[in-house]
Formats: sequence, structure tokens, C-alpha cells
Amino acid sequence: MKPAPNKISIALVDDHNLFRKGLIKLINLGDTQKKYQIGFEAENGIDLKTKLSNSSLPDIILLDINMPDMNGYETVEWLSHSYPDIRILVVSMIETEESILRMLRMGVKGYLSKDIEVEDMHRALDAISSNGLYYSDLVSRVIAQNISKPEQKEVQISMSTVQLNELELEFVKLACTEMTYQEIADKMNLSPKTIDGYRDNLFRKLKVKSRVSLAMYAVKNKIVEI
Repeated sequence: MKPAPNKISIALVDDHNLFRKGLIKLINLGDTQKKYQIGFEAENGIDLKTKLSNSSLPDIILLDINMPDMNGYETVEWLSHSYPDIRILVVSMIETEESILRMLRMGVKGYLSKDIEVEDMHRALDAISSNGLYYSDLVSRVIAQNISKPEQKEVQISMSTVQLNELELEFVKLACTEMTYQEIADKMNLSPKTIDGYRDNLFRKLKVKSRVSLAMYAVKNKIVEI
């Protein structure tokens, strides 16, 4: 299906037809502004390959992990090389730390449980369609726990085209821990007001809207590792 002008096209990849129909219902129920359009459905990564070669490219792919023949991990890896501009939202019952971290390292834009409501779906779609990131509370906790481990190595920024100075880099690294902004201010020997200024400026500079999104920017650009 060719997407209508100004519509955000979505493809669904899940081996359960009933669940795909449920996702479509969730998307349509909350789409009061008629922003989204379902482009096509696929049963697994192999089916997706075929559909992508015969259809208009979607803006966003909703993807399960546990699928036969070509699972979610294999599909994300293939998409990242073949269609890097397509944004991926994982929707899966698999919520292990290992699975979440593996998908985050592969660059997915969001991760949701299949046990979601209309509001969850649309918060995720709105964030991702605006070139942002969206992760559930569970995923956010996994991120925080893993990027704040004391034994975790830090590496220099390598992917971003945005230049950060030394103080900004230090702030980003500290913001990726469980420290409060007051504790970060004490650590950097700066006033809380100055720290608030760093935070607000970095949010604008990096086009993020929350501390979690800032942490994901840091992970993606290898300022810290998970």
C-alpha cells in the first residue's frame, strides 16, 4: 500500500496474526489526528524482506523478537545495514535484561511489552516519529542499572556530529548514573543553577526531552557503554 501524503507509515512484523490485528486496533483507537497508516504486515524477517522489496518503505516498523525462520535480532541486524533510516519499535513479551540490552545496542528506537494500552502505544509512536526514543519504565530501569555500574568502562564519543566540550561530556556521563542533579553539581563543583543550565542546553543541543533520552544518546554515541 502506498502511504497517503503526510501520513506516517507503519509496518507490523509478528508471527501471530491475531496480535498484529490487535496492534492495528491499538494504533487506530488512539490516532485521533489520523497521523498513522498501516503499510503492510509480515510474519517474520524473511517475509519482511519480501514485503519491503515490493512495497513503499515504512517510516516505522513494529517488531516482535520471538519469530520463526528469522527472529527479531536477525531482522534488526539486517535492517540496520539494508534500511538504516527505518525506525524500529520492539513490541515483545521478552523482557529479560539480556534481550533489552541487546536490542538497545543494536539501535532500536523503542521497546514495549505486548501488555500495553492505547496510551503507551501512542506515546511511543509520537516520540519515535519525531526522531526521538521511547522506552517503558522497565527498560528505563535496565538502562539506569547498567550504565551506572562502577566497573563500566567509558569510551570517547565517536558517532555524533554534535561537538561536546569536556564539561558537557562530564555532565552527560554523570547524568547516566543514579546521581541526583544536586549530587552532580557537588561532584562537578558547580552550582545547581549552573547544572540546570547545562541540562537544558544539552536537551536543546542534542534534541532530547528527558534524562532517559540523554542516557540513550550517550549509549548510542559511545560516551558510555552498557
